[in-house]
Amino acid sequence: MNEINRRRFLNQSTQQAAMAVTAASLANSFSTAAEKEGDREGGKVVAFTKSFQDRPIPEVCRIFKRIGLDGLDLTVRPGGHIDPKNVTKELPAAVHAARDAGVEILQLTTSITDADGTAERILAACAEQKIDRIKMGYYRYRELGTLAKQIAAVRKRVASVAKLAARFGVLPCIHIHSGTFIPSHGTMLYELLRDFSPKELGAYVDPLHMTLEGGKDGWRQGLDLLAPWTALCSVKNFHWERGERDKTGQLRWHTRLVACADGICPLPEFVSTLKKLGYAGNYSLHSEYKGRHSFKDMTTDECIEQTAMDLKFFKKLI
Repeated sequence: MNEINRRRFLNQSTQQAAMAVTAASLANSFSTAAEKEGDREGGKVVAFTKSFQDRPIPEVCRIFKRIGLDGLDLTVRPGGHIDPKNVTKELPAAVHAARDAGVEILQLTTSITDADGTAERILAACAEQKIDRIKMGYYRYRELGTLAKQIAAVRKRVASVAKLAARFGVLPCIHIHSGTFIPSHGTMLYELLRDFSPKELGAYVDPLHMTLEGGKDGWRQGLDLLAPWTALCSVKNFHWERGERDKTGQLRWHTRLVACADGICPLPEFVSTLKKLGYAGNYSLHSEYKGRHSFKDMTTDECIEQTAMDLKFFKKLI
């Protein structure tokens, strides 16, 4: 090879190598962008509609769109936005109203605890409207000394719901609720779920209730155990309020729901832990600021304003 041809060969080789590096860099950029877009799509924020049930669903959809929410966590239970008896007719209308407003109904809050006719009607309506997950109802912890038996009984009941829901392609999710509930904390929910596939039953994790029952690190350990099943997450916070002394002289303390940024639950760490464990699902703002359990008993308009402030804070975390 003469000197001229050798230089031409080297120049062509260098250009081809540079083009290959550029192509690889572009491919990597597109891949990273796609991953970020997937993460964004997976972290949608909705609001639980319990505090807004005095407003028609179309109006709630427009309000949620205006304040920047992605959609609704719609109550379909007795006393909710939709009564289960009317779900076949009213859920399609609600989905249509959401679509018109530019939001989505991404999940339902129900009172389903057993595989009965009401459950079948709600699940069938979900399947028709392509709503793929619901929050189940609650099971109470009752007689002291029988918890193991109670957990076993609840496991049988949720198994029947899971079997029914599988027919419709809907994931029933069990919510953690502190106090006299099964489950009241993450480890108890793990005991319920560990023999089920994450495709059969989901965990609905809750920063307020998990911090109440596991304030120092129990909430984090619960998230660790539940990672394969975690399908929904609420967003709310609380603080302790000094109460009265009882007849023995013991000082009593009460919880109050507070703005998301003002509570005891470390929401930034909670969300960060979820993300490290691979969670990319919905977050539901629980703006339950009506009643004595709230730091302020709010009107619906005040709840809307507080939800907008909570959303602004929370979006920074995801």
